[in-house]
Amino acid sequence: MTFASVDTALTGPLFATARMRAIFSDEAQIATMLEAETALATAQAAIGLAPPALADRLRQLKSNDFDLVELGAQTALAGVPVIPFVKAVQARLPTELEPFFHQGSTTQDIVDTALVLRATKGLDELRSDLQGCLRGLLHLTEAHRATPCVGRTYGQHASPITFGAKVGVWASGITDVAARLNETRRRIAIASLDGPVGTFAAMGDKAEEVRRHFAEALGLDVFPTAWHAVRTRIAETGFWLAELIGSLAKMARDIGLLCSTEVGEVAEPFVKGRGGSSSMPHKRNPVSCTIILAAHAAAPGHVSTLLNAMAVDHERPIGLWHGEWHALPQLFALASGALHEARNLSEGLVVNAERMRANIDATAGMLFSDSLAEHLAQALGRGAAHAIVERAAQITRTSGRHLKDVGIDIAEVSSAELQQVWRAAFDLTPAITAGVAVADRAVALIAAALSHISESEL
Repeated sequence: MTFASVDTALTGPLFATARMRAIFSDEAQIATMLEAETALATAQAAIGLAPPALADRLRQLKSNDFDLVELGAQTALAGVPVIPFVKAVQARLPTELEPFFHQGSTTQDIVDTALVLRATKGLDELRSDLQGCLRGLLHLTEAHRATPCVGRTYGQHASPITFGAKVGVWASGITDVAARLNETRRRIAIASLDGPVGTFAAMGDKAEEVRRHFAEALGLDVFPTAWHAVRTRIAETGFWLAELIGSLAKMARDIGLLCSTEVGEVAEPFVKGRGGSSSMPHKRNPVSCTIILAAHAAAPGHVSTLLNAMAVDHERPIGLWHGEWHALPQLFALASGALHEARNLSEGLVVNAERMRANIDATAGMLFSDSLAEHLAQALGRGAAHAIVERAAQITRTSGRHLKDVGIDIAEVSSAELQQVWRAAFDLTPAITAGVAVADRAVALIAAALSHISESEL
């Protein structure tokens, strides 16, 4: 049994990708702790503080050499996984190498550096699905740049837009987050090697040189001071993941509403056996939207944990650092599942343009009330025009007559000139033209984002 839905065999595949779960698995944690210890031995050997044979021996060790159940039992006793891990490694080292292992470092150095190694891999893992999602949205925006549909505010019909413009808005939120992927990865890629209280005193005047060699061996940067008690980059990585999930949730929320029976303007990609009901055979539930919105519901709590963990007491806190272990891996898992589903949506969303056009007519022309008020304002003034259209809309509501036809009964617009103005306000062309402009700007934005987050930038 597990307590986290992303870890169970039953629901794990629903909420997180297999690749991300592997990156944050127990085996991966042991492997990255070994990687950190090997880098430390390599750095110390480079300046004569440890025999080169130590790093060679550590490279031979694999995560499956260790009994995870036993390490877990000992972690429950020690309070941290590194203490039993260090003892397990020491037991596998020749007597002459054992004294040099883990020399000068502390538990938090190994745990934090190992976490950073997994976090950078996790961000790289998100990159592929993020690119796929944006490419799908680019194509969807281009394909429907001029497809008219209902614009909605407060859940009600407002004014006409184009579906390409709506998709472009989804994409702009996602690209806004994607633009910071490389910077987020760069900032979290920092080594931790500062000893028990952050001064690395055990290495004396060799401390900075060892820190530099250590970081270089891992492909990481060196933080100016110890960051045992400076948790900004852990928190900002978690916040970036939550922002990514939130930007995907905007899209998922809209799609879920557009999938409803009464609206019927889009549908999730059809996959046999997906989205059914145990009791209602006709159902085709929006599973992708569900997974994304579930991740969005869970993410804020994990971000709150990371923010709370920034209030470190002295050089190492009581409990707050441990609290991060509950939060950051979960955010990576949730982001992976949400992004995978968003990619499926962007690449396969079924769009019903005919239903979109029918829904434009569903409110008998009231969707054009904004356009009508603007047209009349030029001749009658804004206040008078608004009052007239409001009165006409009420007639449409009570009579069912199309708003375009109600104008003939409004005394203030009885002249032939104003009747012409009235009818001209129901032309979709201006709304489509404006929507196309938004869609085209979004296409350019997506293209720029795809270029920015390309693999070549790393």
